[in-house]
Amino acid sequence: MKATERLIKLANPRGFCAGVDRAIDIVNRALEIHGAPVYVKHEVVHNKFVVEDLKRRGAVFIEEIDEIPDGSLVIFSAHGVSNKVEVETKERNLDFYDATCPLVTKVHMEVVRHARANRDIILIGHEGHPEVEGTMGRHIDKENSNIYLVQDDKEALEIEVSKPKNLAIVTQTTLSVDDTKSIISLLKQRFPDIKIPKKNDICYATQNRQDAVKQLALESDFMIVVGSENSSNSNRLKELAEKCGCKSVLIDSFSDLNLNQMEGLNKISITAGASAPEERVQEIAAAVKNHTNAKIVEHGVDEENIYFKLPPKLR
Repeated sequence: MKATERLIKLANPRGFCAGVDRAIDIVNRALEIHGAPVYVKHEVVHNKFVVEDLKRRGAVFIEEIDEIPDGSLVIFSAHGVSNKVEVETKERNLDFYDATCPLVTKVHMEVVRHARANRDIILIGHEGHPEVEGTMGRHIDKENSNIYLVQDDKEALEIEVSKPKNLAIVTQTTLSVDDTKSIISLLKQRFPDIKIPKKNDICYATQNRQDAVKQLALESDFMIVVGSENSSNSNRLKELAEKCGCKSVLIDSFSDLNLNQMEGLNKISITAGASAPEERVQEIAAAVKNHTNAKIVEHGVDEENIYFKLPPKLR
């Protein structure tokens, strides 16, 4: 292969994960079976094009349960919801489907288990993210347990807890693996008895996409991450590529690109966050190819074969 050959490498794995696939399928199946409108608590996944497509089909995205008319159907997003939201939904006798990613549900169950054991809990995550709000909102045993949010190394060094000898960690699923390891290490040093999850709560898809980006970033001049600005895992991919020394951008579509950034570059790579559709990746890759006259090649192997079942009523 010529050293000067221009290449566009597509990362594997990339794009939709099993939790996102399931959440979108739940909304689509609910629309097919029940008809429009179907109300969805928060964006079902953080992708502009997915949300716009579902809106066209009859999905109505809301933030508060009291926005939903009586007798309507509601779907909880893949990010999960608080106990309060679930109780409000049931009190109003609204039919609902829970599209929470099973890996997020696993973290919710850990919070409940630790609280029942009278442990204090540290949640590693980003304030304001719906997954964090939902997970914090699963902590309802406040008399015998406290929950604290830690976002970075600085907060890990400064956090004060009520029960330093009876403490556990849970994490948001879509964080950077390396950043989370650093925070856990600092917390472990400060609180030697802290309980750490047996398996890292960062989901398989986040980990796999980050591993692929680490490798590609070392071989690339420029990395395009396909995803929306409010997608946590997409932002982590962009940050990771840049930490590896590769200039990176996060875009929803080709029109978002500053084409000058690619001038004279021979090694361009494209990946996609777990909520970004593959058709968007292909459109952007084709447009970059037309602009740069580069050759598109797949890089790595996608060996993911995880599948999460739909709720029984939608199968």
